[in-house]
Amino acid sequence: MLNFLKKLFTGKSVDYKELIQNGAQIVDVRTKAEFAGGHIRNSKNIPLQDLRSQMKKLDQKKPVITCCASGMRSASAKSILMENGFEVYNGGGWSSLQNKLNS
Repeated sequence: MLNFLKKLFTGKSVDYKELIQNGAQIVDVRTKAEFAGGHIRNSKNIPLQDLRSQMKKLDQKKPVITCCASGMRSASAKSILMENGFEVYNGGGWSSLQNKLNS
């Protein structure tokens, strides 16, 4: 949580690779059909409309990186998860996040 606040106020970019190496979980909040069309390996698909009822599937002790198609739904998911005590980073669009993780 402290690292999140530091990055928020210092304007530093998020190192998504480092987050993953340290155990962060990726949550893709697109629909099941969108997820089936392509996704980041090892990401969890919890559609945004199901997030409140399915967040128990997530480990609250580990950071969460949210992603979707463009970053809009993942921003909403970030807000929901933060309200429930998660450390969350909005990864934006899943293909962009995948490129950041693979670079």
